Amino acid sequence: MSSEPISLKEALASFDALWSPRIVTRVNDYDVRVAKVEGEHIWHVHDDTDEFFLVLDGELRISLREPDGERTVRLPRGTAFTVPRGIEHKPYAPTGAAILMFEPTGTPTVGDRHDEIPGHVDSTTGHPLSA
Repeated sequence: MSSEPISLKEALASFDALWSPRIVTRVNDYDVRVAKVEGEHIWHVHDDTDEFFLVLDGELRISLREPDGERTVRLPRGTAFTVPRGIEHKPYAPTGAAILMFEPTGTPTVGDRHDEIPGHVDSTTGHPLSA
């Protein structure tokens, strides 16, 4: 990882793939990832970790299947939200968004349990920014 400041604007401009996060830096045992998102992701669950989202541009919506029922949270630019571990969720961005995620290194983007992964979804644990 770089020992110099990182421009998130430049990081986001360096790739076009949707739902395919880039690791911009690491903090202890956590990845700081940015991603461009548009349309729907897939329903998935992270069994052992929370998932943090910060919307850098656009709007992200996250549908949640909670014990009391299903609901959707709306996250406009500049808002943050944490999906608690064990909660099934599906992020989507009807008109596109840029997001920052903070997750333990090695956390798959599709969680531990998920719907079938469509071809456009990159299910890795994030790509180094330089890739």
